[in-house]
Amino acid sequence: MAVALDNNARHEVVIIGGGFGGLYTAKHLAKANVNVTLIDKRNFHLFQPLLYQVATGTLSPADISSPLRAVFSKSKNTQVLLGEVNDIDPKAQQVIMGDKVVPYDTLIVATGANHSYFGQDNWKELAPGLKTVEDAIEMRRRIFSAFELAEKETDPEKRRALLTFVIVGGGPTGVELAGAIAELAYKTLKEDFRNIDTEETKILLLQGADRILPHISPDLSQVAAASLQKLGVIIQTNTRVTNIENNIVTFKQGDEVTAIASKTILWAAGVQGSAMGKVLAERTGVECDRSGRVIVEPNLTIKGYKNIFVVGDLGNFSYQDGKPLPGVAPVAKQQGEYVAKLIQARLLGQSLPPFHYNHVGSLAMIGQNLAIVDLGFLKLTGFLAWVFWLIVHIYFLIEFDTKLLVVFQWAWNYITRNRRSRLITGKEAYVEAQTVNNITQVAN
Repeated sequence: MAVALDNNARHEVVIIGGGFGGLYTAKHLAKANVNVTLIDKRNFHLFQPLLYQVATGTLSPADISSPLRAVFSKSKNTQVLLGEVNDIDPKAQQVIMGDKVVPYDTLIVATGANHSYFGQDNWKELAPGLKTVEDAIEMRRRIFSAFELAEKETDPEKRRALLTFVIVGGGPTGVELAGAIAELAYKTLKEDFRNIDTEETKILLLQGADRILPHISPDLSQVAAASLQKLGVIIQTNTRVTNIENNIVTFKQGDEVTAIASKTILWAAGVQGSAMGKVLAERTGVECDRSGRVIVEPNLTIKGYKNIFVVGDLGNFSYQDGKPLPGVAPVAKQQGEYVAKLIQARLLGQSLPPFHYNHVGSLAMIGQNLAIVDLGFLKLTGFLAWVFWLIVHIYFLIEFDTKLLVVFQWAWNYITRNRRSRLITGKEAYVEAQTVNNITQVAN
């Protein structure tokens, strides 16, 4: 299919998804001679790498979110539409949002990925993942509610289950969650309770591979593991979760099967492409991998459709070392910038070489003054790595006032070792509190 070019009208670019891929595509088209329509079911861009800090009370959701209309308020060629895309008509070159049809000349799909429960979707409610603001708020509710309920619990076995946290997945999210919960339990909350000793908290990190952070060098992975263990995290590698039911996690290591009671089970393992991957496969015949990620061409288009691009976590780009690029922000950012340049080049009758990802390194925060940085040519651990991690994440935040807020919050947390955003919110929190009160009244 040829790219639609009309000398009498501006080129219509439609972007589905306001994550890193969609956002950076739109930002780099802000001064181009095109019309850009950015569609997202949320009215904000979410800085996902810091979601775990919302889940553990360091930051609030607003600290890591930027309203899309504010981001593009000065980009006069860009309009933002709030809504969910239900379907695509590649022949008519239209995007369908319920009863609204949006025409396009070029389409960019950047709807990201969700957590994969490896066919056990019933585990989703029992072990929430961390992809959205709602996920982070739910995790925060479960984490802090566990300590509150333990304070009131008189049964030692039930209290032990409340103070046991199980994290499934030893990638960056799992490692950062484990480290943050360890600091929360063993440092931040240490003096806050009267009936429990938060140092009795048990944090278990389950990893299917033979080491945590398998995407970085083995020596840094070992440093990260040692740092977590020093914080009090128990790491179990070569471990496969076989069941989650009735607040009990069952996992297998070799031939040994273990079951552990835990009221707080958090999921940080596996990804699958968003629902738009299936829509693209049905409408265009494009192939998807077994995780639902769309197989893209070297220039990030899909086979047979030169005017449809897939960027970010939804795309499977495997042309550099035979392995799909990881679903991280730098990949989506570079792909968005590339697609924006390619669109402008095409409008001038030109083209660009295939996309090439410039690996900018891997980072993971383990705890206060503890992080690891792998830049290939340079490896950092400890305090220097921690400072580098802070600088990089501040740099990638979108708005200037957001950067200031996060810097202030981090500085205050560093000085006081306190976490201001330890709110237990939501209907479930109210129901839990009422239930505990009713039980107490009956007992009295």
